[in-house]
Amino acid sequence: MTVRKWRSGETTWPRIAVRLALEAISGRSVQDLGFVDRRRKTRTPPEDPMLRRSFLNTTVGASASFVMAGPAPSVGTADVLRLRGQLDSLRALDDHRGGHDTLEQAALAGAREAARLQAKAATSRTRERLFSLAAAFTAAATWSLIDAGRLDGADRYLDRALTLAGLAQDSEMLMQVWNLRSMLARQRGDYPEAVASAQAALATAIARRSPLHASLAHARVAVGLAHGRDPRSALSCLGRAEEALAKADPTQPRSAWIAFYGPAELHSLTAIVRDVVGDPAEAEAASHRALAALPETYRRNRAYTTARLALAQLHQGDAEQACATGGTVFTIMAGTPLPGRMRRLLGDFQRGLIAQAPTPVSNEWTDRYRTEWSSA
Repeated sequence: MTVRKWRSGETTWPRIAVRLALEAISGRSVQDLGFVDRRRKTRTPPEDPMLRRSFLNTTVGASASFVMAGPAPSVGTADVLRLRGQLDSLRALDDHRGGHDTLEQAALAGAREAARLQAKAATSRTRERLFSLAAAFTAAATWSLIDAGRLDGADRYLDRALTLAGLAQDSEMLMQVWNLRSMLARQRGDYPEAVASAQAALATAIARRSPLHASLAHARVAVGLAHGRDPRSALSCLGRAEEALAKADPTQPRSAWIAFYGPAELHSLTAIVRDVVGDPAEAEAASHRALAALPETYRRNRAYTTARLALAQLHQGDAEQACATGGTVFTIMAGTPLPGRMRRLLGDFQRGLIAQAPTPVSNEWTDRYRTEWSSA
């Protein structure tokens, strides 16, 4: 009855609780929705019944029961949705550009806003969501540093993200933070911490109940163990990662941060483990499987995996083929700056070329790409 009166215009000015609810749900003022306070003597714009009907048709099914109950939602409700949209925009920027200072600063600004708003939240649930968003923004800033190869300061961000995830009581956010800490430790060469952090990710509630998350954690443990010169344990962890991924349902919705993980990424991590433990032929095969499975839109993943493929070929003594493969990285990334993490990998490749007996092909590659990979 009440909704029908709104749509017909019989009720032109709902009570305050309803007005606040409608504004929070729609993100627009009640005046914009076409409601008019007839008691006010000031002139107001003419009512737009089409706008009001359109809004009610699209939202009443999801929210009418909530509005009819009377209490207005927390002021933070609309902010939660807005901040989630901002976080999605930052992820899209990361996909396009990779880690850089602007992304880091924007993520930190989002974290500060989410933390500020949680103090004003009227419900514990909204407060937890805002804490979780603050943790997610802080994790995005951390990833920006890791991807850009600027590792200083990342520990401080991760400590903050871990605290925020705990306040949010968000198991998946906790796993994301431990996953990043494992990656950071590996980049720094602290392999015991890389393993311990990946094991902490494996112990989270989300990893215990989700085969997808468990698979990623097992793979991170495997990479850390391989660098720590424990090949048998590393390969055993890879096996567990494969078994867990086989149990994961690819049709189930997943959080944006782990959308990258699947067969292609596991093949890519397998290539790293196989190369590090001294099996470059298997590393090459795994890299080819990863490239075959990668979606075309994952351009940076494709470039990074291609660089790993070039390293595996180089480690088999095939410098000519390795140089040809390594050169395609720049073709894949044409028009986009190389993230610091990728430049570091290409630096490893270039040093490997120098360590081998110089050939015209390797000298040409070094002369052609040295400036490009070192300053891109």
